[in-house]
Amino acid sequence: MVTNYISAERVRTFITDVFSGLGMPKEDAILCADLMVRTDLSGGDGHGVFRLLQYARRIQVGGINLHPQMKLLQDAPSIGLLHGDNAMGHLVMQRCAELAIEKAKATGIGWMGCCYGNHAGAGSTYAGLVAEAGLVGIYLAVGSANHMAPWGGIDPLLSTNPIAISVPMGGNQPPVLLDMATTVAAYGKVKMKAQAGESMPEGWMIDQKGQALTDPKRSAEGTLLPIGDYKGYGLSLMIALLAGSMNGAAVGSELIDFNADEKAVTNTGQTIVAINPAFLGGTENLLRSSGKLVEEIRNSQKLPGVSEIRVPGDGAAKAKEKRNRDGIPISPGLLNNLNLCAKMAGIAPIQ
Repeated sequence: MVTNYISAERVRTFITDVFSGLGMPKEDAILCADLMVRTDLSGGDGHGVFRLLQYARRIQVGGINLHPQMKLLQDAPSIGLLHGDNAMGHLVMQRCAELAIEKAKATGIGWMGCCYGNHAGAGSTYAGLVAEAGLVGIYLAVGSANHMAPWGGIDPLLSTNPIAISVPMGGNQPPVLLDMATTVAAYGKVKMKAQAGESMPEGWMIDQKGQALTDPKRSAEGTLLPIGDYKGYGLSLMIALLAGSMNGAAVGSELIDFNADEKAVTNTGQTIVAINPAFLGGTENLLRSSGKLVEEIRNSQKLPGVSEIRVPGDGAAKAKEKRNRDGIPISPGLLNNLNLCAKMAGIAPIQ
């Protein structure tokens, strides 16, 4: 299997052209493409251009509103709720991040929730936008399909419900940035395994009898396992309440599986929080203390066989450097899907 490497600029232009060809306004297409490529550059391969065919199909059958009228349902100095009008999730979350940053700069904290959005890619993308503004970011989301059962159960009533947290480090240093699903593996990784014709490791999924499920093409027959057993289940539930129930978005049995239904309105709920350290111990103090702690961790004693101790965000920073230089990896299966997108949009193939 030969993997192609295509420049970030070429991938960005291709995504823009696909969305434009499908009827999305050019400015929106450019913004969505930029956010998707940010995800790919950081190594989030299951949430960037990999998702383009899925988005294109939803657009083609009317499952995404290309001309949304997003509006604030609630707007207070430090908190607000945005109705996404079934827009591309990237557009909804970009706007939420902008508003959260504005509020945090003015009042110390900005909490923005949304309803009637869609899948928006990796949470690190939006937490990262907050960090770029010199603020601390927290992102919470209800996943776009239920793949987790409550601890001890078999009915999938919860999703991967990711959380991302970013802390700026100042200067040219990348932020400390944690981005994780509340399941052992994000569902995007299951989809990638299916596309590549590979098996999943034991410990990702179980069937309804509690036995290991390793065939990704049978994923609908099982559930993803939570991280940390009951602790991951509890975290997933709390995120569903904060990013879904509190925003008037779909949760539990009301959640639409956007992998199985390309037309229904998903009403995806997400939340982004921006915190201004200037209103607490001070920005300079945060940068100094964070830098010192990270340095101590990196330089701490290692176990035998361990070459380095990393902190959250190191992998993304290394991936960004490498992929900006060498290009974004595109597997043969993904290449075929991208060229299907090109045909749908009436544009030239990517390669």
